[in-house]
Amino acid sequence: MLLSREKSQVLIVDVQDKLLSAISGADRVVDRCVRLVLAARKLAIPITMSEQYPQGLGPTHDSVRDAFANDGFVADKTEFSCARNDMLHERLHDLRRAGRSQVVIGGIEAHVCVLQTAMDLESQGFEAFVVADAVGSRSKVNRKLALSRMQKAGVDIVDSEMALFEWMERAGTPEFKSLQALVK
Repeated sequence: MLLSREKSQVLIVDVQDKLLSAISGADRVVDRCVRLVLAARKLAIPITMSEQYPQGLGPTHDSVRDAFANDGFVADKTEFSCARNDMLHERLHDLRRAGRSQVVIGGIEAHVCVLQTAMDLESQGFEAFVVADAVGSRSKVNRKLALSRMQKAGVDIVDSEMALFEWMERAGTPEFKSLQALVK
């Protein structure tokens, strides 16, 4: 199934500096999460961000927060799965009731919070799409195992370019022209 901008919502999971310092490929994860957030804002796709225990782990990385520009919803959590946090659960389900059943997920760590969130969302009737180039773990092995396990569980694994081009649907539009720079 292709992503649809009308059915999508974006979820950025725990992209916080104190966590990023230990993540393999952290710069790529941040860059691709920024790409997703900027595209979602331009295409009027709702954005949700989680922060794992921000009192201890700090806020979301500045470049992701700047791209977000307070144009969405941010929730603190201590649960590993966003779907088990009351505020996030309510937000994601409210958007689903509004027709946004596809959750496009980026963030960290792939084998913990991203995996548990994606698998919980699938079990709750969402279509979870994990953006492989926008997720990371402390080790490449953890990330690889997480992507494999999620795929076996029915989670769709995509990359950020797939998401953007599926949302845009065609070239030559003003949106295509403005978002094209994100994939160059």
